[in-house]
Amino acid sequence: MWMNPCNKFPMIPRTRTAMSMAVQRLFRRLLDFRWRLRCLKSAVVFIALLFVILFIISSDSVTKKNGSFHDQAFGEEDVALRAGYRVLRTSASLPLELCSERGKGAGEERTVPLLIRPLNATDHERIEWVRKNFHVLHMFNSDNFTRKFNVRVEKFFHDNSCAVRFFMTWISPAELIGRRELLAVESLFKSNPDGCLIIISRSLDSEVGRGILKPMVDRGFKVIPASPDLPSVFRRTPAEAWFDKLRSGKVDPGEIPLAQNLSNLIRLAVLYKYGGIYLDTDFIVLRDFSGLRNSIGAQSVDTVSGNWTRINNAVMAFDRRHPLLAMFMREFVATFDGNKWGHNGPYMVSRVVERLRQRGIRGTTATSGFSFTVLPPMAFYPVSWTRIGGLFERPISRRQEKWVEAKVAQLGGGETYGVHLWNKQSRGLRMEEGSVMGRLISSHCVICEGIYGNPSEASPL
Repeated sequence: MWMNPCNKFPMIPRTRTAMSMAVQRLFRRLLDFRWRLRCLKSAVVFIALLFVILFIISSDSVTKKNGSFHDQAFGEEDVALRAGYRVLRTSASLPLELCSERGKGAGEERTVPLLIRPLNATDHERIEWVRKNFHVLHMFNSDNFTRKFNVRVEKFFHDNSCAVRFFMTWISPAELIGRRELLAVESLFKSNPDGCLIIISRSLDSEVGRGILKPMVDRGFKVIPASPDLPSVFRRTPAEAWFDKLRSGKVDPGEIPLAQNLSNLIRLAVLYKYGGIYLDTDFIVLRDFSGLRNSIGAQSVDTVSGNWTRINNAVMAFDRRHPLLAMFMREFVATFDGNKWGHNGPYMVSRVVERLRQRGIRGTTATSGFSFTVLPPMAFYPVSWTRIGGLFERPISRRQEKWVEAKVAQLGGGETYGVHLWNKQSRGLRMEEGSVMGRLISSHCVICEGIYGNPSEASPL
């Protein structure tokens, strides 16, 4: 057992002579000085160790606080490696695209062309990198199959009686779609059984992908994956010229994964061409969307004025050729910056609507031939990303049980269309039985498998 040297003072033998007493006093003073010095050194060492520990903890917290960019930049690569994929690299740094088009067969190697852009490269170096590697970027490829995208979409909507048109995007390999994403699809059809869903994805538009969606199709729900042909998707939209420049290597893609930025643009172009509702794959639907038109949701509001402070593009509902969608695409093209996270997504739509607000256009408005509504956070984002973790935890006291019951009742009311799970913050959280999200999903699912399973576990193939 370790003993603090300051807690024990050595015993000094007693003597009766004056000389002995003097020597004893001197000896005590010397020992006292030595022990005080030793205690001081111990205190200094303890304080130094304490500072080191605090520094490590603070550094770790900063890393976690700023981890959203790192997770998004490197997370897909890590997932792919854990899943047994072979990652193709150019030099070192950030992933541009994660894509899989091969099936998973016995003894078959699965390949994900995950390109890694040079780290800390100049604008010219990044542009040159895209130009040289363009032939490898499957997302940009246009062939006889992808060129049927428009025909397939129009035919799907024509052949089915769709109460609502839904769109999602999936840019990762089909094998990596998780149970939570499938629960989001289930929740959509639980509340909108007569809706039609097109998942814009090259990887899901495969034998593997169709096998993943088969349980929903077998139950009579109308859902198909469709490989996008990006040149035709952006044709005759405000994004067409910008995309042509990107393909020819005249646009700096930046350090943010290009696929993520293109996803922001694809959803706008698809809604502009076909009309309908776009949903992120981490959005749990809680009610019927058939009455929703020309709407976008506020993510946060000022508690004093009640005005929105941030708008998000994870959920959007617009008619075909709606002017606001064209304004969003023009803003995307004019201000594109591939180095700022969110700049071409939530911040972009916020900038556009803020300018309209400054012109006196706010809320539900009819001007210049178009109207739109900015819905309050309770519509799509009833819980902020900083507090989403609380919805995954089961109650451990009667007080918490009452809070869970109240929150379930609140979110299950008529004001909330669904809950955005903020997957970058919640994807590692296990949904506990009895939690708010556990109860909501249990009552808004179809197959209802894997609700409380590992959130990173891939769907059964």
